[in-house]
Amino acid sequence: MDPKHDAPTEFIPRVPDPAVRRRGLRWLAVVLVVAVLTVGSGIAVSRHRADAQPVSANTDVVATTPIVRRDLSTTRTLPGSIGYGPTRPMAGHLAATVTWLPRAGTTVKRGGQLFRADDRPVVLFYGSLPMYRDVAGPNLVGRDVRVVADNLRALGYSVGRQPSPGEWVTPRSPARSVADDESVETGTAGAGAAGAGAAGAGDAGVGAAPHRVRSGEGVLTPALVAAIKRWQTDLGVPATGTIPVGHVEVASGAVRVDSVTAQPGDQAETPLMAVTSVRKVITVGAELTDAATIKRGDRIQVGLPDDRKVPARVVSVGRDLVASDSGIASGPPLLTVTVAVDKPQAIADLDSGEVQVHFTGRTADDVLVAPVEALVALREGGYAVQGPGGLVAVRTGLFADGWVEITGDGLTEGTEVVVPS
Repeated sequence: MDPKHDAPTEFIPRVPDPAVRRRGLRWLAVVLVVAVLTVGSGIAVSRHRADAQPVSANTDVVATTPIVRRDLSTTRTLPGSIGYGPTRPMAGHLAATVTWLPRAGTTVKRGGQLFRADDRPVVLFYGSLPMYRDVAGPNLVGRDVRVVADNLRALGYSVGRQPSPGEWVTPRSPARSVADDESVETGTAGAGAAGAGAAGAGDAGVGAAPHRVRSGEGVLTPALVAAIKRWQTDLGVPATGTIPVGHVEVASGAVRVDSVTAQPGDQAETPLMAVTSVRKVITVGAELTDAATIKRGDRIQVGLPDDRKVPARVVSVGRDLVASDSGIASGPPLLTVTVAVDKPQAIADLDSGEVQVHFTGRTADDVLVAPVEALVALREGGYAVQGPGGLVAVRTGLFADGWVEITGDGLTEGTEVVVPS
């Protein structure tokens, strides 16, 4: 029996430990190194930034402004227009025929010719009293005589000494009427002149009761009569030394002819022209509630079309209601307020234009004020301001132009209060 041989031995090769484990360890080591480096870099950068930019514990900054002491006033703004002011009619006061009239736009000054009647000049004098009677008769006393004396003096004529208020003079009736004197000068005396002369013969030169000169009155002295004659000679009219009614018209100053309403050949005792002031003014239409607080002489500001503001004053406040521009049916009636700027050259280049007129309303003088935005509304009502020591309750007064009048415990000029930044 054949011997039984053992089965061949199977050699199993030795497999080394998997490399995955070691490779994983290497990656773990790398990750740890990178993490350490990253943390270290972050700490270094953080330390570097901390050294370069220190951070304050409190970064809130508030804005403050000091309380000041000043005058405060409210304003009312009304629209106005530049022009020469309201027109007024001018008529003659003598029975004559108009023979010449000026053109619209003409300026007539003291001593200038307004128009001609019966080919004789009617002259402009300045004053506040119209010539209501003939200026004739030695020692005639009156305010109209004063108007004549003042104007002739202003025109360069010597009028001599005028009696002072309190002196006594004795007026004397004229020997004949002014019309007779002119008729004699021109050689045209007729039956009327003869009759007037006969009527005046009995009282020619008769003295009236002595008159005590009052303030504002003038006296027709011989020197003034002589001045009138020289003036009449220069005018080219008969030198009678007397001035009939209607030969002189009186206005408060120079006039500008706005329009002519008559023509040569019309009777002089009718409206002949419309005149205005020669100074440019600003006209404002104010409702009754606004006009009630506006007074002549009030100081105001005018905003011009080029955004300039110029000082001005109220010249007059009208008394006659006029319709608003939109019509009396759709708007309340208005009173005309006339305003003049302090420096006329400020509007010299403007013949017309719309402006804004700022009228002063309520005023508070020398008061403590703060910006309105400094006020803090309190839950329980009222206001406070944030001062150095905290909130301070205040009593408010006038509000105007972004400021408010305030009073409060411990608040003085210069106290800093918080305002929104």
